[in-house]
Amino acid sequence: MTELRFGIVGAGRIATAYADALARSQRARLAAVADTRAQAAQAFGEGYGCPGYSSHQEMAGENLDGVIVCTPPVTHQAICLDFLDRGVPVLCEKPLSIDTTSALRMIETARNRGLTFTMASKFRYVEDVARAKSIIASGTLGEIVLFEMAFTSVVDMGSRWNSDPAVSGGGVLIDNGTHAVDLARYFLGPLGEVQVVEGKRNQGLPVEETVRIFVRSTDGVLGSIDLSWSINKELDSYINIHGSGGSLSVGWRESKYRLFSGRDWVVFGNGYDKVEAFRRQLDNFAGAIMGTEPLLIDCDDALASVQVIEAAYADLRRSHWIPVLDVPAGNGRTVAESRA
Repeated sequence: MTELRFGIVGAGRIATAYADALARSQRARLAAVADTRAQAAQAFGEGYGCPGYSSHQEMAGENLDGVIVCTPPVTHQAICLDFLDRGVPVLCEKPLSIDTTSALRMIETARNRGLTFTMASKFRYVEDVARAKSIIASGTLGEIVLFEMAFTSVVDMGSRWNSDPAVSGGGVLIDNGTHAVDLARYFLGPLGEVQVVEGKRNQGLPVEETVRIFVRSTDGVLGSIDLSWSINKELDSYINIHGSGGSLSVGWRESKYRLFSGRDWVVFGNGYDKVEAFRRQLDNFAGAIMGTEPLLIDCDDALASVQVIEAAYADLRRSHWIPVLDVPAGNGRTVAESRA
């Protein structure tokens, strides 16, 4: 099998994970990197044995088979459209876009040109996640009742672009939330409703740093998602799914399920391997380009993730908290009467 030649736009943290994953892949290899910080591009290229360019336009001359866009969200539309217009397939890091309008423009351009285009969502490519999906689809847990998820860790975001709304489009909701809602859709199907509440901003950021998301699938299954840059819940698992017949946990080091009719947990996975998840994602992208397999995350999935996050921000801005009335005892009025 001929290896495809991939370029990476952006030489930051996430690009390193892709470069490491490409080193494991038998379907693609790293051919070039570009970053507006010329020194960063050069250093990255030297480290991984490929040319480094100071702009993605320069890198386009490499005759690439595909491009991985690893730049801040506000830049995604311009960079993706440039490569799509050049006839180059694109894998764009999450979030695909900061709004539905630009997401649609990218998707429509890719479809009109017949090009492979997808959003990166590494957790979909974790082997334990795929096994959990199969267990649930088999009916082992019965009817699914509740989906729970948590991505929480203490990270100083004060100097990172992720907390600059002009660059990122928001805070932890659009950042980690994109992964979360994509996984919720993966397990529950289409999401019909969303509610969001924000916690205290301990880091004093201009964006939300702790939120709880409630989702309801179109089939009526409830989901609860905790996201934070300011707390670490120190959980062994990041996904917990409860059904009428049992519960399942997808963990960082071990994944397992237990039926209510039994006492023992059944281990079905060995946890999260970041580089391996990236490799599987890249191999799927390469396979889709070659026409040998479908994308696991197609354009409809990518668009839906943007739409859910957009709806979540709309709800967050509305902030429909109801105040608790402090009604003195013995005034002869009920709380309901006082509210009226």
